[in-house]
Amino acid sequence: MNRDDVGPGQWTFEGPLPVTNPQVVGAFQKPFIVMDPYRPNQAAKIEGRYCLLAVNFINGHKQIVRAWSKKLAGPWTFEPDAIIPPGAGNDFDAKHTDAVTGYYFSARNEFLYFYMGYPAKAQPRKISPFGSAQAVATQKPGEKAVAKLGVILEPCQQAGHWASGWVGGLQLLPGAQHRWVAVLNASPTAPNPGTKAVWAEEPPPSLGGFAWCDEEWPVRDWHFSPTPIEWVKDIPKDALNDGEGFNLWRQFILVLPDGRAALFYNSGYYGREQLYLKAGDQPEMVPVLKQVGPISLS
Repeated sequence: MNRDDVGPGQWTFEGPLPVTNPQVVGAFQKPFIVMDPYRPNQAAKIEGRYCLLAVNFINGHKQIVRAWSKKLAGPWTFEPDAIIPPGAGNDFDAKHTDAVTGYYFSARNEFLYFYMGYPAKAQPRKISPFGSAQAVATQKPGEKAVAKLGVILEPCQQAGHWASGWVGGLQLLPGAQHRWVAVLNASPTAPNPGTKAVWAEEPPPSLGGFAWCDEEWPVRDWHFSPTPIEWVKDIPKDALNDGEGFNLWRQFILVLPDGRAALFYNSGYYGREQLYLKAGDQPEMVPVLKQVGPISLS
């Protein structure tokens, strides 16, 4: 991929990540390299190594695992135990811990993890008691266990808000109008624990949007933007013809060398999604980025 041109046709599939001990984690998904929070898309190097976060399954529950490598190309070696396992009982994350991102704050010598917690039991909120929430955890290098700090963004308690149903993965970026900006997934539709549909835990539509925080250490006082990046009903006709619709998943921003922002996301019906791209100036300057189209992996 040419870093100055990330549009359709510029991508080549390189294959799965090489792992030295796959028997430790089995199948895993949603890998994320721990980043430098002040340099968007810059991998953090911690004591001469890079750190990879991922999600795997154990006894029907998702959990967050971690791997290390001296090279970004791998091979990666996973730690034997989950670093963020599900909680227990009435905890907001008793069913799954999922969709993790991580940042290494070198001045604090500390990791900050954002993750999606799914409850096993109804939570004490009026709107969407079974909806997933966005949470944070911290950890010092060398520590085996994380400190879970709890929920920073639960489903918005305003009926009809784009994030009132469930809240998904979060990418942290240094902001312009606010100290920190995050792009994340959410939905206005609350999960129904009685449904057997494939989308039971994350009913459509999945939407992308922003949140912001003015704290130096961004573990509290997060706020949703009032509107998403795009409602499904507002997807342009050309984009619908390209296969977009139903959901807009896993929003991720790549800040390009010339200052533009490239927003990558999946769209389409469950199990049949494709990767798409919007591009424009940085997100706080242009609320809705220009639609570019689907990405083809050759």
